Amino acid sequence: MSITPEEKERLIKEYAIKEGDTGSPEVQIAILSSRIKTLTEHFKSHKKDNHSRRGLLTMVATRRKLLDYTRSKDEARYKSLIERLGIRR
Repeated sequence: MSITPEEKERLIKEYAIKEGDTGSPEVQIAILSSRIKTLTEHFKSHKKDNHSRRGLLTMVATRRKLLDYTRSKDEARYKSLIERLGIRR
């Protein structure tokens, strides 16, 4: 249910602001979005997996907090990030 190391590395390279950047909000939001997407697919065939559903809700809340932080710091970065990720808001 988690993402592969190759997928994570690709996301880090794509959304990093500078070389070796793994902690910026953009990278964290991109990784969380990928994990949320895979868990959402998982729930299409495993409808009663409530333990994983709790983890999904935690990830969604964490992503929301990071998006709110990014929006408060720099509106342009926020708008470009949700555009690149395809997050509707």
